[in-house]
Amino acid sequence: MKVEGVQHIDAPRAKVYQLLVDPVGLSRFIPGCEQLERTGDNTFAATLKAGVGSIKGTFKSTVKLEDLRPNEHFRMVVDGKGAPGFVKGSGDLDLSDEDVGTSVKYSGDIQVGGTIASVGQRMIQATAKMMAVQFFTSLERDAKPSGDTSSAPPPNFFRRALSWISGWLREFFRKR
Repeated sequence: MKVEGVQHIDAPRAKVYQLLVDPVGLSRFIPGCEQLERTGDNTFAATLKAGVGSIKGTFKSTVKLEDLRPNEHFRMVVDGKGAPGFVKGSGDLDLSDEDVGTSVKYSGDIQVGGTIASVGQRMIQATAKMMAVQFFTSLERDAKPSGDTSSAPPPNFFRRALSWISGWLREFFRKR
């Protein structure tokens, strides 16, 4: 399954790149990340809580940063396994200057297997897009100058909203 998009971040490209390759920053940006620790050069072990629809679980993952070109490009490769199945994926992130801020173009492929794959590609695609929004919302919040007092939604806002809406729809259609 392909995931791609472009996101604008109101911060200089060098700052955005530095936040993206920093393990402390990554642990704050990746939705559901409970732990991210360095295991080698640009390689990390991660514990993530994630799910699609009603299938949720904890994944033990490896995260690798490859093809690093400072302030310009890198590739993130993720390989995770857990009770609900497995997730494998890789994605390229390309940064470029805009009039104000930075444009981050991302594209990647994700493979999902096990029980979690049973919910269907549409649901997985929607969850992937939602997680991308959460990732970039958190990144933008950290990239803003410290004097900026405007607030972004809490990191799990979109996940809770989608969960509430899907629960409501299930109940609505169950009554009919």
